[in-house]
Amino acid sequence: MQTPTLFALLLLLILVAYGTGFSRALSAARSRGGLRNLASLPSYHGIFTALWCGLPALLLLGAWLIFDDAIIRTMVMHSIADKPDTIAGQNLLYAQIQNLAAGHLVGESSPQLQSAAEHLSQLRNNSNTLQAFLSLVLAVGLGAFALLRFSPELRAREKVEKVLKSILITCACAAIFTTVGILFSVLFESLRFFQSVPVTEFLFGLHWSPQMALRADQVGSSGAFGAVPLFTGTLMVSAIAMFVAVPVGLMAAIYLAEYASKRVRNVAKPILEILAGVPTVVYGFFAALTVAPFIRDLATSIGLQASSESALAAGLVMGIMIIPFVSSLSDDVINAVPQSLRDGALGLGSTQSETVRKVVIPAALPGIVGGVLLAVSRAIGETMIVVMAAGLAANLTANPLESVTTVTVQIVTLLVGDQEFDSPKTLAAFALGLMLFVSTLVLNFIALHVVKKYREQYD
Repeated sequence: MQTPTLFALLLLLILVAYGTGFSRALSAARSRGGLRNLASLPSYHGIFTALWCGLPALLLLGAWLIFDDAIIRTMVMHSIADKPDTIAGQNLLYAQIQNLAAGHLVGESSPQLQSAAEHLSQLRNNSNTLQAFLSLVLAVGLGAFALLRFSPELRAREKVEKVLKSILITCACAAIFTTVGILFSVLFESLRFFQSVPVTEFLFGLHWSPQMALRADQVGSSGAFGAVPLFTGTLMVSAIAMFVAVPVGLMAAIYLAEYASKRVRNVAKPILEILAGVPTVVYGFFAALTVAPFIRDLATSIGLQASSESALAAGLVMGIMIIPFVSSLSDDVINAVPQSLRDGALGLGSTQSETVRKVVIPAALPGIVGGVLLAVSRAIGETMIVVMAAGLAANLTANPLESVTTVTVQIVTLLVGDQEFDSPKTLAAFALGLMLFVSTLVLNFIALHVVKKYREQYD
């Protein structure tokens, strides 16, 4: 039985278990004179039965899908007498066996490969059969066990809430462990990089040219890993973007929340949020083909020298892209301010603009700071617009009319190509990722400090 069919059958059994538990509890309530004579509502009895029926079976199915392929591969490779010694050779051999078993391998094959392919097909068939049998038996058996445990005095609600609480805790721990895993994976690779390149050179070096020599006799590729030009380029482009996005987005949110009529709001807000759905590559084309030439021609007309790819072009277009993030989040936060604060300010003689400026905005400031922080993270992590409008040159400059590059663009550039994975050039991407992580942590700390300060003042 295929996995999608088995999954659908398990869902059907779960629905049947829920309906059976619900109807049985409802019948017991009728025979006892009402729902008040049950320890829990019939719906909780149905959920209790469904959890016993479905949760262990689904956990078994998930574990089976995770470890099934690895176990089958180990068994197939152990059955081959003269397999390659290297991991790459074994991966290639197993790929050939998979293609032969699926009928995708064209041409004649050795008897050893044919035997291994037949063994692989047999193991997969046996695995699917055993997986379906165990899952269905477990679901039916535990569902029947839950029905046998039924009694009107059973506190099904407490048991269901305990299981759901455990599921929520597991999901929260999974998110935390994922973050910790990402941090340690980036940290370990960064430490490998710093064994080859000093930390001081990386943090304070003024030249970035990570072209390592592929051969001993290659000239002109010694490598320079000073990341200051990348940091300055990232800060410049992000600052220009926020200079555009924050005022425009915040003012748009204030107008839509406080001044616009309901009819105008219902039309303007969806149109504004359409900008968030435009792909970043479209913004990149717009920046490269329209904004960058316009800035270059405008700078030339007033006697300034501008590059065809500039930080100003990338920052302006990125700011336009980020406006919906700031506007939508700020609008939601402003609307969440209690109406009693507005009424109190207006009752004391304040005008509407004074109420917005001195009451609504300070009360909504923690949420606005959160929205701005999200917009900053979005700006720092943007890649496509910078590649198409600002270029790849790691220039250390404060002139927004020159081409620059950012940390994220260099991470993408370093992880493509034919360079060895353990070379300093490739490992530099992890060091840049670690710097982004630290920068985000600092931004979070500053935002929490601002939020705490103003909450104490206006709560």
